[in-house]
Amino acid sequence: MSRVKPVFPQLVDPRAVNCSNEIRPMSVSTDETRAYTAQGTAGQPLVDFDGASNDYVAYQFIDLLHTLQIPRSQGYDESCFIVMGQVKELLFQALHFELHNARHQVDQNQLAEAIRMLGRAKAIVGYIAKSWDVLNTITVDGFNEFRDTLGHASGQLSFMYRHVEFILGNKSERLAQAHSNIPHVWPKMKEALEAPSLYDRIIAALAQRGYAIDAAMLDRDWTKPYEANASVEAAWKKIYGDARTENPLFELAEALIALDDVFSEYRWRHFTSVSRIIGHKPGTGGSAGVGWLRHVTELRFFPELWSLRTAL
Repeated sequence: MSRVKPVFPQLVDPRAVNCSNEIRPMSVSTDETRAYTAQGTAGQPLVDFDGASNDYVAYQFIDLLHTLQIPRSQGYDESCFIVMGQVKELLFQALHFELHNARHQVDQNQLAEAIRMLGRAKAIVGYIAKSWDVLNTITVDGFNEFRDTLGHASGQLSFMYRHVEFILGNKSERLAQAHSNIPHVWPKMKEALEAPSLYDRIIAALAQRGYAIDAAMLDRDWTKPYEANASVEAAWKKIYGDARTENPLFELAEALIALDDVFSEYRWRHFTSVSRIIGHKPGTGGSAGVGWLRHVTELRFFPELWSLRTAL
């Protein structure tokens, strides 16, 4: 919207915000105290609080959160770009949380819990993909108003997204290096690079259940991206021979491919949205832009579950 100049309403005074991420003091309630409070307010929302905050602001760090959107230009569309970028970062965190815990549940032989977490992960990715509906309202001229202020900033530099990619098996030592100079980020990034992915742990679980998995798949260099293996596909083919909802391995496989499917939709939306906004210009982060994104659309986290369809 290059014809419109933004007016930024400052709804929070940032000078008074507690910028610490330490847990803030707030009350604790029970069914009994909530019933008592509702009786005292005649069912109306509570509005009287002690101190200089209230429990919602304290619990969610809302005042701090709403001071973190700081445009660098007078481009109208930049505010939307920043907010949606931060929303996606929070959703990537939520996604990684589910994948991290799903991997743990697989290790604990709790496949039903892992499947449930993968279902939520799929819903989160679908929600992230919908973010492009909003970002697509950014026009070419509107983006050009603030693009130069991005410097080399790019979504490829999101360490939270990189954690998601790594736990799903798409490892890259080179892309991990983008965070090697950040001391409060790099140790966990390096740990994620060197750790088995969720799929690696699932393959190990198949071997533990007696499926003939090549030894090389159970003790490999975890820093390398996952590559399809015939023994893994053969194991999944046996599992699909017992395609019942009562078979947790079959249900796990279906949860994995559903997640992979919706992730492909997200990548495709990313590719088409960037194509729409910048065409074939190079990306701000040094990539070829849509050329790089087109390549990424072909990625599958769980390749055997896709190639298997031909043999079934």
